[in-house]
Amino acid sequence: MRVYELIKKKRDGGALSREELRFLVGGYLSGEVPDYQMAAFLMAAFLRGLSREETVELTEVMLRSGEVLDLTEMDAPRIDKHSTGGVGDKVSIVLAPLVAAAGVAVPMISGRALGHTGGTLDKLESIPGFRTEMSIADFRHALWETGVAIMGQTDDIAPADRRLYALRDVTATVESIPLIASSIMSKKLAEGLNGLVLDVKTGSGAFMKTMEDAEALAAVLAETGNSFGVRTVAVITDMDEPLGRTVGNSLEIKECINVLKGRADEDILDVILTLGSWMLYIADWVQRAVDEPGTEVPRITSVDEAALSEKRAELKELLESGTALESFVDFVERQGGNPEIIANPGLLPGASRMKQVHAPSDGYVQRVDAEKIGIASMLLGAGRQRIEDRIDHGAGIMLNRKSGSAVRKGDPVAVLHYNDEGNLAEVLQLVNEAFVIGPEPPGPRKMIRKVVL
Repeated sequence: MRVYELIKKKRDGGALSREELRFLVGGYLSGEVPDYQMAAFLMAAFLRGLSREETVELTEVMLRSGEVLDLTEMDAPRIDKHSTGGVGDKVSIVLAPLVAAAGVAVPMISGRALGHTGGTLDKLESIPGFRTEMSIADFRHALWETGVAIMGQTDDIAPADRRLYALRDVTATVESIPLIASSIMSKKLAEGLNGLVLDVKTGSGAFMKTMEDAEALAAVLAETGNSFGVRTVAVITDMDEPLGRTVGNSLEIKECINVLKGRADEDILDVILTLGSWMLYIADWVQRAVDEPGTEVPRITSVDEAALSEKRAELKELLESGTALESFVDFVERQGGNPEIIANPGLLPGASRMKQVHAPSDGYVQRVDAEKIGIASMLLGAGRQRIEDRIDHGAGIMLNRKSGSAVRKGDPVAVLHYNDEGNLAEVLQLVNEAFVIGPEPPGPRKMIRKVVL
């Protein structure tokens, strides 16, 4: 088997077998296949695409390149949620302890901010003392003790993905739907899950800008997860506008605390309850596989809407009763964080400077462009332009107005939080452009766009 022939085969539209993909990826990890040949293959795959079978096989090769967690000793169903990335997307930080409070184990391997999108790990690390770097053993123990554990990808989990993603990032091959799916699923499947809910974002602040692309990615992700026996559902949600009121790490943690105390904006609450109800629904669906390891549970092909509504009501009760907040405190404390942030949010990193942005005219906010707000927040220091950039946990943007809000000229629509004013002029321009004001109220915003089984 020659690497040259495999590149040529894919270039000409052929499909590679599992053995061929294993040879290629294994050779790359061992150093026998150089960067330039793997880059050529990735570009061929980007241009020619991968079949459903190739996507599943590539995912398995990447998954088996590292360790797969064995969590079968747990009595509870193991269900995770993954977001494809957005602006102000703090959902996991509330959702994981909320679902754990309902008796479901939530093992979560999360990512960091890059570009205009935020990262769950960076947000959690704004909590004093919070550890996101854990050994597999400690991760397993934390999950056992509190029902939820969140950490970053380790060297032992899907190392092929780490290498391939770094190469895709510099060879203009990131936006391939099959390659995105293999990258996401190789990490998620390594968590030893029974089920998975995918939050596929679409709109200005998402990587999938159009509904067509979001549907295509959702279908491939759901198909791939289900092919491995992990019951997977993809929910397409709106990311045309930032989620909630805050963008930036410690600002978002403060908002998460408010959500857990029962003070949530409608958009973020809708997404949390929808994703959470699906996690509980899948947990019930796969319970037989938990009770009898090795049992094959059929794929979900239709939905009991009444049961789904019951799960939503159960989650609302956990929020309103304070049980979810208690679960969050246990989670934070177990991973080394200071639980005093609940009573005293001032313990979180802050900004030395703040600046208001004002409405340019009377009217109604038509939209708040998520991508522009995300880029502005990144330029203030809340995100990364490059992997090696350092995060300013206190920087970010507070949104005083969102779509549908009535404004008068001069009303404060946003507040910038920053410690470094080096990019302030560009940030002000972006935030001013992000707020679109019109004479009439816009139509209602639909957060849940579609569910793909």
